[in-house]
Amino acid sequence: MLADPRVPREPLDELKYLPLSAADPKMYLSLGANVRERFEFNDAVGFGTGANQSESYVISRTEIHADLHLGSQVEIFTQLQSDYAIDKAVHTPVDQDRLDLEQAFVLINEPLEQGQLALRLGRQQIGFDLQRFISIRDGPNVRQSYDAAWLEYTRGPWRITSLFSHPVQTRDGSPFDDYSGRSLSYGGLKVQYQFSDATNISVLYSHFIQDQVHFTSASGNESRDVFDMHAAGVEGPFDWDVEAMGQTGTIGAQQIRAWAFGSLGGYTMDCGWTPRLGLQFDGASGDRNPQDHVLNTFNPLFPNGYYVTLAGYTGYVNFIHLKSSVTLHPTQTLKLQLAVAGQWRESTADAVYTQPDIPVAGTAGLQGSYTGTYGQFRLDWTLTPKAAFAIEAVHFAVGNAVRQAGGHDGNFLGVEIRLAW
Repeated sequence: MLADPRVPREPLDELKYLPLSAADPKMYLSLGANVRERFEFNDAVGFGTGANQSESYVISRTEIHADLHLGSQVEIFTQLQSDYAIDKAVHTPVDQDRLDLEQAFVLINEPLEQGQLALRLGRQQIGFDLQRFISIRDGPNVRQSYDAAWLEYTRGPWRITSLFSHPVQTRDGSPFDDYSGRSLSYGGLKVQYQFSDATNISVLYSHFIQDQVHFTSASGNESRDVFDMHAAGVEGPFDWDVEAMGQTGTIGAQQIRAWAFGSLGGYTMDCGWTPRLGLQFDGASGDRNPQDHVLNTFNPLFPNGYYVTLAGYTGYVNFIHLKSSVTLHPTQTLKLQLAVAGQWRESTADAVYTQPDIPVAGTAGLQGSYTGTYGQFRLDWTLTPKAAFAIEAVHFAVGNAVRQAGGHDGNFLGVEIRLAW
């Protein structure tokens, strides 16, 4: 759009479109940056069962990128990241990565047989659908990148996607030390049919490999075959999104038999503030018997931290989750959401898990499937097209199983601002 001199310019727009050829406006370089700053307070890390039970800190993410277009068919994209966790007592791999390569790929688009073929090679970010299980991991501080080959063919309502990747594993010992390798890989084939702009259905087969992993009742090299079906749509005031996933394979000498599903739907009223009444129902299997040489614990793969709450009290493992919500739009730029949810363990033989798949110590085998109830409030405010503000507050009242393991009720507060250029 900035190739058109009639389009009004904003400060620094000259760096968003740097033409490389007077004859071809599609040959250009674009520079940009994104900044996200978030304050978080959590007085029950791991439901308060560990040594570090309460903390407050700031997570800071800065990304800068260069996007080179060599005509309409070739794009070269490079992005650096600098992520800090200030005053956070314990750093995990998703908290801090002070300087590294987030993305660096070549994208080639080519018309083929009345369709469009796209090939993307290099370090990139990948997300499927609502990103329940395959995501760019936007909730935590360090996003998930993949060293991958991505091939996609689109023709009419059909879209066929294949990929093979080594997910990037974060280190923070020195600049540019993130790595990927054969010990962790993910790849598959997805076929999607688009009924309309808002309604589609898809099937996905993929394979996940991870070396030397540990679950509560199994350990060893993990190899999972993953089968996924997904459907989403909008019809008048109704919207829905449903997904089911089955997993088979092996871990060490044990067999894997696991499953999960996710569903949410809503009804939007045609009145002031356009209230949307929402209902969400999710579940994932837990291990049924630690002695039967079959692992039923679901692996959420690369989940999206935003799907349930930012608080991290709910991992997509061994749980049943029922959530009702109301979303309001007082203005075009302001969105409010109020929600209440209950959570149970699918199997009491397995643990309670927090985000993404961390077992709460001492909960495996305790009686009582009820994990707890939480209330959630979230405000999203679009200040300008390039600036956004959000607040999220969660209170989680734990059930007896968590309390018997030494846990207690939790309170979470997140305050966030995003800037884009």
